[in-house]
Amino acid sequence: MSEGVAHTTVLLNEAVEALAIKPDGIYVDGTFGRGGHSAMILERLGSNGKLIALDKDPEAVAVGREWRDARFSMMHRSYAQMAEVLREQDAGQVDGILLDLGVSSPQLDEAERGFSFRFEAPLDMRMDTSSGMTAAQWLATVDEGLLAEVIRDYGEERFAKQIARAIVAARAIEPIQTTRQLVELVGKTVRTREAGQNPATRTFQAIRIYINHELEELARVLPECVTHLKSGGRLVVISFHSLEDRIVKHYMREMAEGDKLPRNVPIRASEVPPGKLNLIGKAVRVSAAELQANPRARSAVMRVAERSDVA
Repeated sequence: MSEGVAHTTVLLNEAVEALAIKPDGIYVDGTFGRGGHSAMILERLGSNGKLIALDKDPEAVAVGREWRDARFSMMHRSYAQMAEVLREQDAGQVDGILLDLGVSSPQLDEAERGFSFRFEAPLDMRMDTSSGMTAAQWLATVDEGLLAEVIRDYGEERFAKQIARAIVAARAIEPIQTTRQLVELVGKTVRTREAGQNPATRTFQAIRIYINHELEELARVLPECVTHLKSGGRLVVISFHSLEDRIVKHYMREMAEGDKLPRNVPIRASEVPPGKLNLIGKAVRVSAAELQANPRARSAVMRVAERSDVA
């Protein structure tokens, strides 16, 4: 099963351990990538176990469809479509769900995908190259106000207004179609930046998050995960960005608290409806050894919760 694992999987052992694999359980890998987590899950499943993997990226799906294992299904879907996939697979409720968020190393390292400012390439940035608007197409028409808002909110970029103004002015002269054009444009606009960070880092991140609907899909799938987990089933989420982690942390905490009643309601604590999740441990970050081996893992945060009831 190691064939096709073309990059270093972040928090591999920690994530699979957190799922607490049952040999005959049903599991979902919502972000297959190149299959690192899926391969280890399959190693721990028995002959009656099942793993359903999803990915938006056609190249990742092609890797998964080369695997020959009766316990494994590979679906070309976003994890936001998990409920639909589980219905199609007649899976009902499952024993564990894993979401490894963000962009994968193969996506970053393949110049033609346009995710990275390190390469000269078409400005694409789509995780699913079979559908949707490219970054170049979006930049050609987006309103300056929305562009500034996206760069500010999704990139946490303090020079968002200046960058948006520069992009709109530049596109009036010629289309912005390559990564190099955008890098140079932002570089001329952002005069100061953290040591070792390319001035365009936050802008690239913001555009990628926006055109792939990453935060919206995450917010949509978390309730679906809770709905489709069996009692005792685990939800494991690895995020690489503070905005993603904030959504995951707040949602898990909210689901762990249970129903909130008005203050001074005359009811015993034991009668308060319990939360649907139990938080498992604290947030996990990569070890010093893993960080040394894979610097891209530096911002990874893993959170784990367990379904506490099934209504």
